[in-house]
Amino acid sequence: MTENEQLLARVAAKAATTLPWGWTSLPDPVDTATLARAEAALGFRLPSLLADLYLRTGDGGFGPEYGLLPLLDSPPAGEPAAVTQYLANRKSGREDPDWPWPEGVLPISHWGCGMYACVDCRSPQATVLFFEPNPGDPDHAWFVDAPSLTDWLHAWLDGTAWYDVADEGLEMAPWTEFRIRAAAEETPA
Repeated sequence: MTENEQLLARVAAKAATTLPWGWTSLPDPVDTATLARAEAALGFRLPSLLADLYLRTGDGGFGPEYGLLPLLDSPPAGEPAAVTQYLANRKSGREDPDWPWPEGVLPISHWGCGMYACVDCRSPQATVLFFEPNPGDPDHAWFVDAPSLTDWLHAWLDGTAWYDVADEGLEMAPWTEFRIRAAAEETPA
């Protein structure tokens, strides 16, 4: 069994017994056609581990805090799906250039109050970013939550993530690529 298969098995076991607040059951996994529709709407492919989570574990509803967002279809009266939220954030960023949303940064988990855990689908390791807009400064709203999706999932499974550790002095590193990525998108080709 590969390291990713072991990780997926651990996630599935925890997902089956630990539902976030508001979820009554774990949604069925998506099929490959749904994944293809989601990727077509996004304009990029999901990192393989993230795709496998949706294909093998469930269509959201598991993971830290409120769990992963559904991929493409929102449940009735629920959170918007990851694809829907990404497209809305990109549109909003074009309408308000002070708050650009970087291309390829997919929100995967809502933390309330406008905060999201996101996967940078353009990074080779699928860096997990934390978006915290509440201080009101877009240049200080992006942080590196985990260097990779693998690390982020391990921290959740092991109870070692920042939200599990009572350390008042803990600070996440800023995502220094935010302005570089945003500026690159503003520059005409």
